[in-house]
Amino acid sequence: MKKLMEEEQQNNKTHNKMFDQIERCKIDLQKDPSNPSLHIRLGDLYLKWHLDIYNSGQFIDDAITEYQIAMESLLDSPQIFYKLGVAFLHKGDLDKAVNYFTTAIEKKNCYYEAYYMLAETFVKKAHFTDATDAAEAAVFCGGIKSSSAHYLLYKLYDALSFKNSKTKFKALCEKFLAFVLMPFDKIARNNIANTLIYLRFFPLFIKGFYAIQTKNYGLAVELYKDAIEKAPGFAPLYCVLGDIYLSTGYFEDAITEYKMAIWLDSFNIAAYRHLCRAYEEQGDYNQAIEIYNNLIAMAPNIPDLYSNLANIYYIKGEFDLAISNYQTAITLNPNPSWTSIIAQTLGFVFQENKSDPDSAISAYQTAYVLTPEDIDIYVNLGSAFYDKEDYDNALAIYRQALEFQPHNAKIHCNLGFLYWGKGDTNEAMKSYEQAIKYNDLYDIAYNNLGVIYLDDLGRVNESVELFRKAVETNPNYALAHFNLARAISIKGDKIEAAKLYQMAQDINKITQEIDPKDIADKISELFES
Repeated sequence: MKKLMEEEQQNNKTHNKMFDQIERCKIDLQKDPSNPSLHIRLGDLYLKWHLDIYNSGQFIDDAITEYQIAMESLLDSPQIFYKLGVAFLHKGDLDKAVNYFTTAIEKKNCYYEAYYMLAETFVKKAHFTDATDAAEAAVFCGGIKSSSAHYLLYKLYDALSFKNSKTKFKALCEKFLAFVLMPFDKIARNNIANTLIYLRFFPLFIKGFYAIQTKNYGLAVELYKDAIEKAPGFAPLYCVLGDIYLSTGYFEDAITEYKMAIWLDSFNIAAYRHLCRAYEEQGDYNQAIEIYNNLIAMAPNIPDLYSNLANIYYIKGEFDLAISNYQTAITLNPNPSWTSIIAQTLGFVFQENKSDPDSAISAYQTAYVLTPEDIDIYVNLGSAFYDKEDYDNALAIYRQALEFQPHNAKIHCNLGFLYWGKGDTNEAMKSYEQAIKYNDLYDIAYNNLGVIYLDDLGRVNESVELFRKAVETNPNYALAHFNLARAISIKGDKIEAAKLYQMAQDINKITQEIDPKDIADKISELFES
């Protein structure tokens, strides 16, 4: 506590000193209002005060005003354009910042600071190729004073280096050069000094973490908000606060905090990811897509970014874009198990949403090569062959699957459907009976076997028992209610059948298993005769 009080006193002294400097500069300007050097000096003081992590005031507009007054007398000065670029960067007007940095470079060839800040601005705009070009130009111009530019290149290359050893090596080289050249670069030294200042917040992180673990979210929020008021320039505080808001369902607040974290640290991939998740939880898929695209532009070799983006496109019903991103994720192939899951998902989209069994089969076969022990692949692949009416290949796949898992009820059920489709009623019945044997709660097997007894064999009583089993197992199975109603109506109990059709109709409004017209027609038929 004593240490915190001493730090606060020191901060107050620094603020008072800054305030005195500004007041003295204003007095000097009253004596000489047209002096551009004094306006630049005052602008620098305002900017410094604005960027102080312990300052909660906003002085960026004051800095810009002073620089603009100075520029009226210094139209050919690259320095004033550079300073205006820095001010607009910190204000958040990135386009103006780019224009001012570019003008500064035009007026002064090989302007290291301008190239470096231009690169930082492009990073915030998510223009990472332009950022790399500007950072490389800064390195060329800065010589031994280019530590900051080397470090920025390290972060850019590191984001690109997933599963790319050459780029990873380049990133490490840039990091080494940034470290070696740091003593010669004022910007780098200032950045290191700010980082060391942040270490004093470590105890607060521990307290906040403990509060979160004990689910005392109110205390955690209070701790981090208080810290942000004292140090509004410390990016990790916003990210942690955003995580608390996200976990407690305050999505708008979480989004605000993540945006601040990203603004202060444009390479904060975790903040990007969590921001996407917050938008998804909120149902704002367009914003989530935009953020994922920005993140992919920064780190184009991370496969799960593409699969996550594909999932959002799938939810939106934009299946072609979903397919494209799933395919990119598969191409990057981080590990066989993960890639197999994505390939199966791709196969499902082709099969269910694009009615393209050939492409589905290709995707499932890719999954099979990666994880041949995954039984779900056999089920999906057999289903795709069935949709293609390639019954022989479907049968071969299911039989192969049974060699791995002879007691798998789902495979037996799928085999029953296959035999049924081929017109082999006896084999279909055997397969459905096997499915029920290995899973006596298999509603689909009960229903399908019941349909064979009712429609193919005319054994109504047996079908009723099977349909009742299906309904008991799954009360929300509209098709089983519908088929039970059909069987009951044949037995002559129209009232009971009508009740069952009504239940099927009500359930079907949610599950949408049956064409509603089919149910309505059956109800009408009951009372026509």
